[in-house]
Amino acid sequence: MAYDEELADRVREIAYPGRTLTEQRMFGGLGFLTGGNMAVAVSGKGGLLVRVDPGEFESLQDGDAVAPMVMGGRVSRGWLRVTAATVADDAALREWVERGLDYAEKLPPKKKRSVSK
Repeated sequence: MAYDEELADRVREIAYPGRTLTEQRMFGGLGFLTGGNMAVAVSGKGGLLVRVDPGEFESLQDGDAVAPMVMGGRVSRGWLRVTAATVADDAALREWVERGLDYAEKLPPKKKRSVSK
């Protein structure tokens, strides 16, 4: 399943003003990175994947609309899957996108890998 282009455009409207971001296609979705750290992604399975402070990981879940991201059968602590219905409202989408960006911006920038020839 391809990611939701409309949702990606809505994320762009929120994320870009005042920030330098990189977009990267991955895992059937579209990730938004700051400083080389992924902050939020429009998922190919629908909805968003949002990077959160691991200390808030448990408290932000409701088990249905906001649940842990699972990849390869393993829970990715610090990443939440937020359903499309949960972010249908612009204010709710803004809250989740800003949460992911705010946390990712606090992380040390990732160094670009150089390739030896």
